[in-house]
Amino acid sequence: MLMHWTFDWGWCLGGIAVLVAGALIVKFHQAIANNLASGVASYDKVKLFGILACVLGVVFISNMHSVILYFIFHLIMPNQFP
Repeated sequence: MLMHWTFDWGWCLGGIAVLVAGALIVKFHQAIANNLASGVASYDKVKLFGILACVLGVVFISNMHSVILYFIFHLIMPNQFP
């Protein structure tokens, strides 16, 4: 039996917040890296974290995180989940 997808406004608003935070990290990655990381050496790392936050925000908006987690846990422990 497959898990059913449902829409939830709470996760949608949370996903929008994560998406905006990720977009701000991508936009200001140089200033963030200079002040919070090791400067020029970490520009790409900070930008990567911002892009990953944007992707995670889109997953939260669509409420697909529970479906993805269900499939991961079903692969690990197939007899525990119906």
